[in-house]
Amino acid sequence: MQVKGFSAAAVKAGIRYQDRFDLGLIYSHTPAVTAGVFTTNSVKAAPVLIDMDRLRQGSVQAVLVNSGNANACTGEAGMETALAISSLVAEQLAIKEELIQLASTGVIGEPIPFAPFEKNIQELVDTLSPDGFDDLAQAMMTTDTYPKTAFTTVDLDGKTVSILGVAKGSGMIMPDMATMLCFVVTDAQIVFPVLNSMVREGVDKSFNRITVDGDTSTNDMVLVMANGAAGNSWIDEESPATAQLFETALHGVLHDLALQIVKDGEGATKVVTIRIEGAREQEEAMSAAQTIANSALVKTAFFGEDANWGRIIAALGRSDSVFDQNKVSIAFDEVLLVENGLALGAEAEKSASEVLKNKEFTVTVDLHEGLESTEVYTCDFSYDYVKINADYRS
Repeated sequence: MQVKGFSAAAVKAGIRYQDRFDLGLIYSHTPAVTAGVFTTNSVKAAPVLIDMDRLRQGSVQAVLVNSGNANACTGEAGMETALAISSLVAEQLAIKEELIQLASTGVIGEPIPFAPFEKNIQELVDTLSPDGFDDLAQAMMTTDTYPKTAFTTVDLDGKTVSILGVAKGSGMIMPDMATMLCFVVTDAQIVFPVLNSMVREGVDKSFNRITVDGDTSTNDMVLVMANGAAGNSWIDEESPATAQLFETALHGVLHDLALQIVKDGEGATKVVTIRIEGAREQEEAMSAAQTIANSALVKTAFFGEDANWGRIIAALGRSDSVFDQNKVSIAFDEVLLVENGLALGAEAEKSASEVLKNKEFTVTVDLHEGLESTEVYTCDFSYDYVKINADYRS
């Protein structure tokens, strides 16, 4: 997995854990057109505040990411440390500090140590490689059980354009950008307004439709960097056909990474698509889907392989969706369990429970009120989710 003009590296800096990658760097050989979205949580980590201000220029050349410490709720000291770290990176790369984005993930509220960065950034820069993205993906992990990467290519006017994405996330997942991080690099040549629009729409269709536990993080961000090294004709407002090809490929990478996060949800054993059909408005469809997807009772029933549809319709009832309960139908994959608000009997429930034994399945709720539909991706709640989060700081 290589993208022209980009390199990456990771080191074991010992920020919180020993003998594991926990500090990574992405570097573009030239400043890259960059679009991004950040957490809408009103509590934002120091790196997020710095990045949001710097990204106004729409250009980035390097991203430094660490795990083990979120540098969130750390006051002025946390901000000063983040800026000092940024200065170190700028010095080692010989680039403007304003072209550096910072990302941190891990424990909230603990002072971030400066020494591991000071000691390891030179090695990080010295080991930059076009093949370094696998190590980088590991350096971003906290409770993740595996690194998350996605790669694709697309032919644009006879030029091969590559798109590579890395992400982390396992718990504290319901991004609403807009703890989740995603960085995508591409050698496409594209103007900022078009890239920015593609990224926002792509995030809305991917990361904003996943949930593990309904918690948004203080550090969520998605950055997409395009350095133009592929040499394709400019993707702009005057090239709609080419733009559509690139957008489809980019959105595919974002969707792939989003589903990997759900599959790796803390303690998850199942991936579930919640599909709402027949809603009056798109907003009502999303509210219905998210309320069901975030219900602890629904998610524990999935884990227990219990087709308890009462929990689903009860969650639906506290959403912002308007519907008549006597019209609602509920199906697990192809098994219709509820029609016109009433159960279809023991055999239907038995068949639905069999569906729940699968690792992946879809719950379809039809409100029969309109033409709007949507999907949200979630997972079950297992015993391990509690264990992981009960011991997270130890």
